Amino acid sequence: MPVTRKICVVTGSRAEYGLIHPLLSLLVQDPACVLQLVVTGMHLSPEFGSTAAVIEADGFPIARKVAMLLSSDSPAGIAKSIGVGVIGFADAFESLRPDVVVLLGDRFEMFAAAQAALVARLPIGHIHGGEITEGLIDDAIRHAITKMAHFHFTSAEPHRRRVIQLGESPDRVFNVGAIGHDVIRGMALLDRAGLERELGFALGAVNFLVTYHPVTLSRAAPTEALAALLAALDRFPAAHVIFTKPNADTDGRIIGEQIDRYCASRPGRAIAVTSLGQRRYLSAIKLVDAVIGNSSSGLIEVPEFRKPTVNIGPRQRGRLKAASVIDCDESADDIASAIATALAPQFKTVLQTFTSPYHGTNVAQQIMTVLKTAELGGVIMKRFFDLDVRA
Repeated sequence: MPVTRKICVVTGSRAEYGLIHPLLSLLVQDPACVLQLVVTGMHLSPEFGSTAAVIEADGFPIARKVAMLLSSDSPAGIAKSIGVGVIGFADAFESLRPDVVVLLGDRFEMFAAAQAALVARLPIGHIHGGEITEGLIDDAIRHAITKMAHFHFTSAEPHRRRVIQLGESPDRVFNVGAIGHDVIRGMALLDRAGLERELGFALGAVNFLVTYHPVTLSRAAPTEALAALLAALDRFPAAHVIFTKPNADTDGRIIGEQIDRYCASRPGRAIAVTSLGQRRYLSAIKLVDAVIGNSSSGLIEVPEFRKPTVNIGPRQRGRLKAASVIDCDESADDIASAIATALAPQFKTVLQTFTSPYHGTNVAQQIMTVLKTAELGGVIMKRFFDLDVRA
């Protein structure tokens, strides 16, 4: 008789929950698996929409809640939140005793969970390792989690090779593609009238979806870069703008306040939403003319919709990019020029002919198959895999 495997999945943000939704659906339906969902971070904060309620409404039972976010988003506040998280995850893992812990991405909540799982000698499955974001502390966090993890699910072949370059055994590194593509293919999206009704906001003849997060390794004030973005948007006065609020990163709150002031002074033209949720977010991508900002979604999910992305500044520097992504510096002139390129009729040809480097099919199913069938005995004691070095 097959042994039931307890698989603990950690989620700490609305964006990453949306990506792992297909995996959660498969795990909760599979009799060979017991899903242990641990919810933390922004999900538990009223400031960020208390999205744990969304998870429960989706039908996923929450095994544990780990409150870790402090009220400060200064570097010291984030570091202290990580410490609180390690303590909370230590208690959760001791109680749940999972067979495998699954973490996606590179946020500090995942870093805290990885540390606690490492010390508890729990196998870790890591999704979206091997990527590069030179403008963020997340870059180092991602690679650190790779070294703490035992099974790796990468979004592209260059990422698989980079994880192996970090010393991970090739037979535990699986190039499955971007899991967010499963969501795009499997979700019934809203039409224009439906999105307008749910947001209470009328779309215009031209529409932008904007997500701007702090660049955590930059010495420049985040308010200055955002001010340049807002000034660039004002050069397109006919465009309606949907902002998604920033994550709980360093200086995220001050950026959120700046966006709120901008929207308040432009009623009917701009709206800020704390949490769109995956269905409304993907529906907005489908309906807008361009996605603008510095979110990884602009590089990974947006190209699947054949929509242009204006990628601002160094936050995503180092990531693989489709031809639909237009890079620009953090100045109003550069941003406005990139937006004009995205809207130009000749760019439509590019949008019809490019190939996304993150393409994958049945990604969640591939991940689940490994999680429930991989041999776990002896995986904790890893050997460093050395690449052959030839002169």
